[in-house]
Order: sequence, then C-alpha cells, then structure tokens
Amino acid sequence: MEIFAMSAAGIYDWPIIKQVSWLLGQVMNGIYNALSAIGIENIGVAIIVFTIIVYTILLPLTIKQQKFTKMSAVMQPEIQKIQKKYANKKDQASMLKQQEEMNMVYDKYGLKMSSGCLPSLLQIVFLFGLYPVVQNIPEYVTKVRNVYLPLVEKIQATSGYQKIIESLATGLVPGAESMDYSKAGNLIEVMYKFQTSTWNELIDKMPNLESVVNSTMADVSHLNNFLGIDIGAHPWNLLTDALAAASIGGIIIAVLIPVLAGLTQFISVKLSQAGAGAAAISDDNPMASSMKTMTYTMPLISVVFGFTLPAGLGLYWVASAAVRSVQQLAVNKYLAKKSIDDIIKENQEKAKKKREKKGTSAEEINKMATKSTRNVGTSSTSKAKGKAIDAEKEEKIRKAQELAKNAKPGSLTSKANLVNRYNSGAKTEEVIPEKQDNKKKK
Repeated sequence: MEIFAMSAAGIYDWPIIKQVSWLLGQVMNGIYNALSAIGIENIGVAIIVFTIIVYTILLPLTIKQQKFTKMSAVMQPEIQKIQKKYANKKDQASMLKQQEEMNMVYDKYGLKMSSGCLPSLLQIVFLFGLYPVVQNIPEYVTKVRNVYLPLVEKIQATSGYQKIIESLATGLVPGAESMDYSKAGNLIEVMYKFQTSTWNELIDKMPNLESVVNSTMADVSHLNNFLGIDIGAHPWNLLTDALAAASIGGIIIAVLIPVLAGLTQFISVKLSQAGAGAAAISDDNPMASSMKTMTYTMPLISVVFGFTLPAGLGLYWVASAAVRSVQQLAVNKYLAKKSIDDIIKENQEKAKKKREKKGTSAEEINKMATKSTRNVGTSSTSKAKGKAIDAEKEEKIRKAQELAKNAKPGSLTSKANLVNRYNSGAKTEEVIPEKQDNKKKK
C-alpha cells in the first residue's frame, strides 16, 4: 500500500494531506534538532527515529484494525448466509432488508460496517502525508536546508542558471521543466536529489562555483552517510558503479537496502496474517486470495522500487516494516490473551457508551439486534408466527364465504361470490334461492 503512494500524482497537494505533511515535518525537524544537540547530525538516524515515533502513534489504529480483522473472520459465515439469502433479489425492499440484517449482525458483535474502513483510511491519510517529508528532508528540516543555502545564493547570482538547473533536474524531479528556480525551496529540492555525476555536471557548467559545490557535496555526504551507504543515492546506480569497479563490498552495500526492504515487508505481512487468525486467511474468506497474493507481491515490489528510488526512502521502508513487525508481535501476543467473547464484550460496551451519549436506549437496541440476528435465515419462531397469521387469515375468509352464501341474488356480494367460484373451478351459475324452493315444492 505504501509503495503505491509514490505514484499518486498531485495527491500531496490535497489540503488534508498537506496539513498532515506539515505536522509530520515539524516532528521530523524536532527529532533532527534533538539528535543534533547530542552530536548526531545524520539524516538516516533521523529517519529511523522518526519512523519509530510515527508508527507508535499509529499503534492504536493498528490494534483496532487487527481486532476488526479477527472479528470479521468470525462474522463471515453469518454475513455470507445473508448474502446468499438475497443473492438473486435486486429489488429495493430486498436490498434494504439485506442491509438491515447485516447491520444487525454487526450490532451483535458490537461493530459497525465502517469499523474496518476508518482505521485504514486514517492510516492511509497519515502515510500519504509522511512521504513528502521523507522524500524532501530539506523542506522540513531547517538545519539540512541551511547546508544548501550558501550554494543556492551563488547559483542564483549566476547568469542563465535557470536553464542549467532545469537541464540537470530533468529526470530527477517530476515537472522540473516548469519549476521556478528563483525560489530557494525549489532549487534545494532539486539539489537534494543530485547524484555524484549530477554534482560533477554542475561543476562543469558552473566552474566558478567549484569550491562551494565541493564544500556543499562534502556536508551533504556527511549528513547522508548511514553505515557506509549514501541514502541520497539510488541503489541501482550504486550497483552499476560497483559492478564496473568489480567491488564486492560495493555490490553488497548497493543491494542491502532493497533486499532488506523486501524481506522485512514479507515478515511484516506474515505476522499480520498470523494475528488475524487462520479463519481470516481460510479459503472460505473472499479476502483470502488477495491476502495470499499480497504476501509475495508486495515484498517483490518493495525490492524493485528500492533499487530505483533514493536509498533514504528504502531505509524508511526497512525501518517501517521492522517497526511494524515488532509491533505486530506485541499485538499478536496481546490479542492471543483475549478470547473472541472478550473482544465482543468490549465492543458491545463501547457501542453502549456511544449510544448512551446519543441518548439512545442501549437495552432496546441490543434486544432488536439479538432478535434480528436470531432471525437471520429461517427460524422456527418466525414459521410459527407465519402459521398463526395464515390461520387467522383463513378464518376471516371462511366467515366471508358464509356471508356470501346468504347474499341477495344480483347483489355485489353475490357477484363477488360468483367470481370466487369461477376462480376455484366450481360451477358458476348464480343460483336463485326462490327458484330452488319452487323446484323442491314440485
């Protein structure tokens, strides 16, 4: 899910996403300043600490989502029964009835149909807001931005710099040809993605700035160096350079982050499925096939993207998957101590409190939910009630027929009786009582 956020064009400019990015940017800036105060000025370390804090904030949503997944597996037979019951009924009344019965099943377990969507939605919003921060550290971290400012001033004082920077930025930053490089922020954003070859091209095109470029490169390299890995570089470029130099150590460093990204992603998904329970990934669950597919496809995608994007972003994927794995182990252990009945009881108590706040009688709603849930499918109670209603209806019809026998010939009742006899296949002659009496006398 996180990887596909990279391809969401324009989504980072959405109002909510933008505000979340700003908030997370403040967190990142605070983390970097705190690390800098103790002598650690390293973007890689800041990303790891940042990831730990972010996913700690998301932990309650993770627990809620895991509980819902576990409960969904338990509810699935009842939900499937209702869906099967109304499978061929497309009229509005049937669809409303189906919705009502499904809501009652959710009420029975103290849930709402939107319970699983809300945590996922909040997580998605949070993660979309997180990506701009990880991709463009200088935009949010003041001390990192300040490293580039002396070079920015020199570049902007150089004639024709707009076209030079545009040519260097094309292919590195989407929409580079339309960016306004008179704004320091845009220029820094582009330079943050410069590779060693790009810096050398900048020196070739602006030789008078060689000293300040080299000084900036050294400072940026210091900030980006994490365990010997340049997190600003693309692992694929590192790999090609290592292969050309026949450097075994370089090859290991180049493939380390993409491989770890895929491996940690795989472990995280497997632990998540283990927490959901066997029922959630059984063949009876419609989501089972997609979950199994995700188990293997997501790690592979992480590896591919890990080679083609900056190593810093890959480092974030490794850190986030590792943090999620540790959290998932804790969540699995926590949920293992709770039975399904305990979770249902907790959900019902929470639902009760919400209803009481709204002024709704919880007891009444629970009775309705229990009654409606019992009536999913065909119950003996409903059959008995149906028979009683039918008997009452038949008795009313019988009395009406007796009255019709004594109806006056030619009256509306007599004609209705005539129609009734026709529908039942009886003789349809309207017998006149007076004529019958005359025949008997003769």
